[in-house]
Amino acid sequence: MQSVKYRLTEFFLIFIVVPVSFALDFPVWIKAILAITGFFYSIYVLLKVEKKSLKISKYLDWTSFFKETFIKLLVIAIITIVFVLFSDKESLFKVVVNKPLMWLVLLFVYSTFSVYPQELIYRTFYFQRYESLFQNKKLFIFINAIVFALAHLFFRNSLVIILTFLGGLLFAFTYKKTESTLLVTIEHAIYGCWLFTVGMGEMLGFPS
Repeated sequence: MQSVKYRLTEFFLIFIVVPVSFALDFPVWIKAILAITGFFYSIYVLLKVEKKSLKISKYLDWTSFFKETFIKLLVIAIITIVFVLFSDKESLFKVVVNKPLMWLVLLFVYSTFSVYPQELIYRTFYFQRYESLFQNKKLFIFINAIVFALAHLFFRNSLVIILTFLGGLLFAFTYKKTESTLLVTIEHAIYGCWLFTVGMGEMLGFPS
């Protein structure tokens, strides 16, 4: 399972074939089985093959992390507020104003059951399994953003692909710097929750 050929085949199946197939029309239950199988396979490889611990590190630089994340969030907030104002003004903060309870519930569900599994696979598993295969680390991060965008291909929305590619770059750089699944999960959750809050959630699969 550690040979280059095996890992490249594994990469192709998990990060190319399965995500692209989800953009095709076939039964949802089959897609669910593929997704769940891929997730548990990744966890097995992390724990049993790569010997990666999923314990939370006690030595995290929370101050620097939140300062940097806040600055990035401020930039994202300005851009997205302007975007929603000009593209769909009625959606601006619509859910948080009209359905605050649903907003809170969805933030929790999204962060726990969507963001965390994504970061386990697309950052922790990806970096642990494939980083040694790349001499060019910038190319490695760029490919991570590409495959993360491919994971959202089923939305069939070009804006979603652009946003997830950019998000993939941010999250990959954060993981490369911190090597923390927890911190990159928090960052991912903050930006994703903001997009839902500002009024862009519907295109990302959030109910409105």
